[in-house]
Amino acid sequence: MKTLYSVLLCSLVTVVSYGQELKDTMQLKTTKLNEVIVTGNLTTDPVLTVVANTYDEKIVQPKNVADLFNDINGFSVIKRGNYAIDPSFRASQYEQLNIQYDGGTKAMHACPNRMDPVTTHIIPEEVSKIEIIKGPYTVRYGATFGGIVNLVTQTPDYKNYGVHGKVSAGYESNGNALVNLAQLEYIQEKYDVVVNAGYRDFGNYEDGDGTEIPSSFRSTDYGIKMGYNISENQRLQAHWRQSFGRDVLHAALPMDTDYDNSSIMSLDYTLDNIGAMVKSLTAKAYYSYVDHLMTNDRRPSFATTEASSAVDATTVGGKLELNWKPAEKLNMFSGLDAMHVARDGSRNRFVKIMNGTTLETPKAFVDKIWQDSYITDLGVFTETKYNLNPNTVFTVGLRYDHVISDIQDPEDDFAAMYDLKKRTEHNVSGTISMKKRVSDGFTLEAAYGRGVRSANMIERFINHFSVGQDAYEYIGNPDLKAEVNNQFEIGFKGLLPLKNGFNSFKYETSFYYAFYENYIVGIIDDSLTRKFNPTSDPVNPKVFRNIDEAYKTGFEVMAQVDFLDYYFFKAASSYVYTRNKDLVESLPLTPPLTHRFTVGMEQSKFWANIQYNVISKQDHISESYGESPSDAYETLDFRLGLKPIKNVTLGLAVLNVFDKTYVNHLNFSYSNQADFDSTQITEPGRNFSAFLQYKF
Repeated sequence: MKTLYSVLLCSLVTVVSYGQELKDTMQLKTTKLNEVIVTGNLTTDPVLTVVANTYDEKIVQPKNVADLFNDINGFSVIKRGNYAIDPSFRASQYEQLNIQYDGGTKAMHACPNRMDPVTTHIIPEEVSKIEIIKGPYTVRYGATFGGIVNLVTQTPDYKNYGVHGKVSAGYESNGNALVNLAQLEYIQEKYDVVVNAGYRDFGNYEDGDGTEIPSSFRSTDYGIKMGYNISENQRLQAHWRQSFGRDVLHAALPMDTDYDNSSIMSLDYTLDNIGAMVKSLTAKAYYSYVDHLMTNDRRPSFATTEASSAVDATTVGGKLELNWKPAEKLNMFSGLDAMHVARDGSRNRFVKIMNGTTLETPKAFVDKIWQDSYITDLGVFTETKYNLNPNTVFTVGLRYDHVISDIQDPEDDFAAMYDLKKRTEHNVSGTISMKKRVSDGFTLEAAYGRGVRSANMIERFINHFSVGQDAYEYIGNPDLKAEVNNQFEIGFKGLLPLKNGFNSFKYETSFYYAFYENYIVGIIDDSLTRKFNPTSDPVNPKVFRNIDEAYKTGFEVMAQVDFLDYYFFKAASSYVYTRNKDLVESLPLTPPLTHRFTVGMEQSKFWANIQYNVISKQDHISESYGESPSDAYETLDFRLGLKPIKNVTLGLAVLNVFDKTYVNHLNFSYSNQADFDSTQITEPGRNFSAFLQYKF
């Protein structure tokens, strides 16, 4: 892996040197980096995409980036507290979703309970938009199973030279939450620098019944982005960011986070307008490191066993891509990418009471968590777009992934279960799609994608740890086959002009069906017994296995009417149905039918909206995963924003106006908490929010 990473860096240096030779005396123009996937161009954009700019619309302080997904049609969030929140799209989550920053940068979590998912390592105020590809319909951005989520960070106005910046502050009443951010930009013709820093302090929130949920946390973040315009068609950019989480309480996990420190570095280069056939060359290299410590100091189990787990994760990767046009109607993207994830760490236990007897001297144990494991994915891809005519584009893509995995320090009992050795997998994925602009106001899209995902490190190498929603110990399986998603989808969207006070009617919908091969689930193994607290229920652990038959199907639909110039009414619904035929139940973490109705108005200096959320009950559950049916609920949110004076923005919001007590179906259950049973954690009750921003 070090050799490959060196090759990527050397290639980057080579193209930079070549770019210096092309430098001329013309006035410089900033070349855009490939930070975005969706550009608004019919002939280049992937099929079946969504672009959401949710941060500006929410006018409320998100806890982390995952909160930005709450109002995107088809998305839900998996919640273990206020900090450890993961997005879920169409019942795909975790590594089933290819989540990245700025077109390729990744940072993988260190905690086996996902206390530190990828969404915690960047501040939400830094995200300018979220781009979603709804399925495995492109091969250019890494191995993709259920879809791609690209978090695009804010970029300055490169033509606005000089010093600029902004400062903001926010407050939430439910939890006495404080949020602060400061950003400074210095833009010149040849170079630019952007520096930001933020601080967040969230207390425990209360649900609608006044029950306090242990969920407080503090985090400090800063980032530096520097760009250098080598010539009018070349740009080099470096980005460094760090995030420091402190004293994070996880209501639905067995331990809390003492600290979570992450560092992410990326280097991007692009060379445009190379020639008649070879159009552009882009290169990316990135590195991330997460240092995480969790303890049970605040939990009831501390009285019998003192436990602390120090774990770390290193992610290294890069990408080289060439855009070339061998013919007028052909637009091709070819390249290679790499991602290497390595994790290590152990749990230290000091047992004070054993079999009901208090020990005079606590007994010490060391449990290997990640067993010094790694996974390396080396990918090669080609994607071709053929313009049949100005309004019709066909896309064909093919990808090969060479996946290497190994465990270098196994526990004795894990080594006894398997014939452990370095393993190599060969995954082939691909896609074919069509996008047609039938008229100026109507676009039709259809696609098939074969997405292949090799097992993640938890599914391969975890050893007798509780990493699910239930109380079972889980055991990894290094021999798992790769999951395969065969997904078909058709969608259409349009815009119709209206009359008599109604401005326009906008609509969008997608229908999809996916059948899975080798889907990975944890299944109870009656031949094994739990390793820790062997007399406690459940006695038999779960082992990750492949199942033969599973599928999902569903839809998203949206309609919006704009009227009286400034007003709108929007309705959006999403539904997904999943089935595990082997176990005769639903797949885990399947969200219920969801409707959102929004009425609002938007002017340049004032905007407001009221959103009514209707969530159906969910009784299609996975009992083997420990799920329970969830009740239906309805909530109402009110938001408004205004610009009272130049460069000043004020936002106000009331969330859950009627102070409803409710549970999101995907929420995890309370774990190892003194005053709570094992029911699912409830959501915040009524919450008043205020936000103030000043730009200069």
